[in-house]
Amino acid sequence: MKRPSIAWQWFACKPWEGQRRELAVKAVAMKGVSIALACRAFEISETCYRYSPKLDDENEQIADLLLGLTKAKKTWGFGLCFLYLRNVQG
Repeated sequence: MKRPSIAWQWFACKPWEGQRRELAVKAVAMKGVSIALACRAFEISETCYRYSPKLDDENEQIADLLLGLTKAKKTWGFGLCFLYLRNVQG
């Protein structure tokens, strides 16, 4: 039986980007480590560490439209809902 390559083993053990960010935040908060050191240790950029998504009012409006549309048209899939919102709602 052939052993998996070292690269695959490294990749398989790495947590996702979001988990690494959370670990870096915890290291800074609980252990007093600098942001730069935590980012290097968990292999994320400082931009990723500082990123905070901005909630937009338009997102809420789109979510409300999608909920109403899926209640009215129960047989429509994502593709039809997307096309309807894009072409009819503008």
